Amino acid sequence: MNKIKIAIVGVGNCASSLVQGIHYYSKANPDDVTGLMHWKLGGYKPSDIEVVAAFDIDKRKVGKDVAEAVFSLPNCTTVFCADLPDTGTVVEMGALLDGYSEHMSNYPDGSTFLPAELPQPSEQQVVKKLKESGAEMLVNYLPVGSEQATRFYAECALQAGVAFINNIPVFIASDPIWAKRFEEANLPLIGDDIKAQLGATITHRLLTDLFNKRGVKLDRTYQLNTGGNTDFLNMLNKDRLDSKKTSKTEAVQSVAGDRLDAENIHIGPSDYVPWQKDNKLCFLRMEGRLFGDVPLNLELRLSVEDSPNSAGVAIDSIRCVKIALERGIGGILDGPSAYFCKHPPKQYTDDEAYHMTETFINSKSPTLKEVKSVQGY
Repeated sequence: MNKIKIAIVGVGNCASSLVQGIHYYSKANPDDVTGLMHWKLGGYKPSDIEVVAAFDIDKRKVGKDVAEAVFSLPNCTTVFCADLPDTGTVVEMGALLDGYSEHMSNYPDGSTFLPAELPQPSEQQVVKKLKESGAEMLVNYLPVGSEQATRFYAECALQAGVAFINNIPVFIASDPIWAKRFEEANLPLIGDDIKAQLGATITHRLLTDLFNKRGVKLDRTYQLNTGGNTDFLNMLNKDRLDSKKTSKTEAVQSVAGDRLDAENIHIGPSDYVPWQKDNKLCFLRMEGRLFGDVPLNLELRLSVEDSPNSAGVAIDSIRCVKIALERGIGGILDGPSAYFCKHPPKQYTDDEAYHMTETFINSKSPTLKEVKSVQGY
């Protein structure tokens, strides 16, 4: 089958896990595969994905082959596949814009970004690179709060005629104006804000949905997260967190039955602990009432390597976009967006989103209208 040609913006920990995974699963025994929701999706294996373009702003990554750049500082995620062959794709200088928070300059070099002192590309230059590379889609891994930079790259995707996967909480798919532009261009769009394979938000959602379905009144809840990667360091700037908190909070509120008052729900990044590196700790508490208004308290601690947790979802998201391109389907991919992302254009329970996504994958419908009809929209 054809390769799935992707471009990446932001060669950080999440990109590192994704690139490692592409090679790791090329050597896997298909009869004994762990860590994937689908071994084959639309006929494509993880190893069918090829990185043909990449953009970053860190001087330790720009100019290097992607296979080398993914292991360069400040990346600190688990190395589970060290023997990456060269990809032949060199990391290009990206557009800085608001992709770098100034407070990060106060931290040690090994923990923070070191922007390369190189000319930043224009929109036309990025578009040209995307076209020349043969990329079919652009995968956004910019830091949280990169509003201007995300819109810059979304515009580049439109101008280059490539699909867009928005893994961060800047609202593109859930913005009707952007969604309409991708639909009019007949380019697939998945977003916003990737939902980890088994992380804090998906666990919180499932428990909230369980409370609702079992008749337990949820009175208040919090989700406190700590980590030591550049994502958590970046998020020490609270001005960059508005969309992140909205995304994570709405992901839980949408399955709560009765929405909680703002003072009774707190979900969001809490602190940066350098020695945690890419390990994320989630502390969850839920207080409710069951039969006879008798109180119930639930507390949970989840420890997980953050970036591989993301890559397990991204690898399916990429393959869903590929089959949409093959079927001539443009605009928001509703089922995959709801299942893979925290802030899709429309929220569904995870069971509903799962079945919608499986229907999308297995449907042979050639048009968006027919796919939506099959999915019951």
